[in-house]
Amino acid sequence: MKKYNFRKFAIKHPLTVICVLSVIVGILLSAAWFASTAVIAETSIQSFGEFVSEFFLLGTMFGVTLGLFIVLPVLLTLIQIISLWREIKQKGHVFELRHLDLTTIGLGVLYNIVFLSMLGAVFFESDWPVVLYNTQKHTPIFTETYPTIWVIIAAAVLGYVIVHFIPLKKMPPLVFVLGLSAMYLGTGLSILWFVQVFKGKALPEACLFLLPICCLCITARTVIRKVREWNELSGDMEGRCNQFLSDSRYWPVAAFLLMWPLLGILIGILILFGQKPDAIIKAWTETADWNLSQRVAPQNLYMDEHYLCTVAAGGHEDVVKPIRLGVRHGHEVIVNRQLCVANAFEQILEEKTPSFHKAVRGFYDKYGFPIGRLIMKSKVAADITYFVMKPLEWMFLIALYLVDVNPENRIAVQYTGKTIHDFHL
Repeated sequence: MKKYNFRKFAIKHPLTVICVLSVIVGILLSAAWFASTAVIAETSIQSFGEFVSEFFLLGTMFGVTLGLFIVLPVLLTLIQIISLWREIKQKGHVFELRHLDLTTIGLGVLYNIVFLSMLGAVFFESDWPVVLYNTQKHTPIFTETYPTIWVIIAAAVLGYVIVHFIPLKKMPPLVFVLGLSAMYLGTGLSILWFVQVFKGKALPEACLFLLPICCLCITARTVIRKVREWNELSGDMEGRCNQFLSDSRYWPVAAFLLMWPLLGILIGILILFGQKPDAIIKAWTETADWNLSQRVAPQNLYMDEHYLCTVAAGGHEDVVKPIRLGVRHGHEVIVNRQLCVANAFEQILEEKTPSFHKAVRGFYDKYGFPIGRLIMKSKVAADITYFVMKPLEWMFLIALYLVDVNPENRIAVQYTGKTIHDFHL
């Protein structure tokens, strides 16, 4: 039987191994956290099996999430730092870095978006004049300039591909320097992004450091490696270009100088497609709530996180059809008929079957509020939820008409601070 060589597999598939390792570490950290809680100390022998079952259901899910969203980005960043150090020391790399580099940048962008969304940032339909709700924050990039930002990101990725996937001996030095200039643009963009969004008010924000650190490491490692490669090939390449470009010592400076005309060319092309010449500046300044913002947004309104309240207030008016303002828990809320019908049905449950109502309310409080927070991030999500809830609304209405003498009166008084009994003589 052929002996399995894990080291060869890890060298051939580094990303797979890193992801699996991250998940394992995340699960171990989750297990350590569960074990350190007072729950396990107070768990009796009889209930230990229940504790183990709960850990495998919740602890494993938490561990996988921890591994993929905390451990993995940290490991990828450490690999980039170590790879740069090995390049400086002229040591070889254990595995191929090209695909890992591209994956690191892609995940870095994704992690930043996910993390900021968890902090309340809304990336679409949320420029500074838009009124938001509760703790939401306006988009950190002016939405009209999204094409400019994404074109620069695409140029940076293309520059990386040119520099790393085309053999240096087959590439004119000017093409290499232009590719490196595009990478400079991407690195500069990652630094601007970090300056814009980093507040330094909470420890988890430290993860925002990871993207610019990785970009800087990848760019610096590329310069060092390619300059060294060119020096090894220079004896066979004299006369291919002028003296300035043929001397690899000047490449970092040449790339920095060419970065500006390259940016100008990209902006010129984008102008043809409707972007403004100063879009790269307005991307950061035509915003509110962030470090480089120059606008003052209107004050956020309170929206109840009851998810049908979120639907009534957060969806498009011609879809969810809000009818008036109401009051819930001392705060103004926008109500529509669907919300009033659902609340009237809950009142019936509370009056007729209080035990069953308590169970239903407990389930809703556990799962409804997290859903409400997700719906708050998009009008489209609120619209979809409205249509998904339509069959339930009709069922609630039928039940009201079956058991209530004045169903429409009960529906009408919802969220007014009154009940139908207040109007009985």
